[in-house]
Amino acid sequence: MSIAREGIAYIAIPALTAGILLAFGYWPIALFFFFIAAFMLYFFRDPRREPPADSEVVVAPADGRVTRVSTLVPGEESSATLVSIFLSPLDVHINRSPIAGRITSVSYTRGKFLMATDERASLVNEQNALTIEGDKISVVCKQIAGILARRIVCWKQAGDQVALGERIGLIKFSSRTDVVLPANVKVTVTEGMRVRGGTTIIGRIQR
Repeated sequence: MSIAREGIAYIAIPALTAGILLAFGYWPIALFFFFIAAFMLYFFRDPRREPPADSEVVVAPADGRVTRVSTLVPGEESSATLVSIFLSPLDVHINRSPIAGRITSVSYTRGKFLMATDERASLVNEQNALTIEGDKISVVCKQIAGILARRIVCWKQAGDQVALGERIGLIKFSSRTDVVLPANVKVTVTEGMRVRGGTTIIGRIQR
């Protein structure tokens, strides 16, 4: 399993501090810093994922728990659907592309740091929205900061091509990832379900 490069400093600094403290005999404090280094190593893990071999599906853009599945315009059949995924500090925080296609826009917005589970977070929190245009549908994937997350990282830019489940960025510490699906996608997840980024199917494209 690899480690996200953004986590190297978070791992190395407490590990080095622990080593120095241990060398001077301060082992109780050294153990504390070793624990921090071990947690950071776990947090910034970047596991390999194999996406489904199916061009008709949409996959989860992140690991975590589905906290919201709702139409943007209640009662309207042609309305897009919002799927929200909450990432706890123990989840993998790598974000992945829910479809294959071309990124047509990347829009970063400064904002607040409400709890990621708060419904208002999608509107007022710091976030980064990527619009991805595929052969059959276009989706919007939002990286949303939470109460602990203070750094959104995006590795892609407008014009880039992405494969299904390809890594697109990460959010440091607890956070939320939203994906807006068009009306011709049948959502296959429900609130409370746990999903894995890049592998769990959250929707199927209807003909």
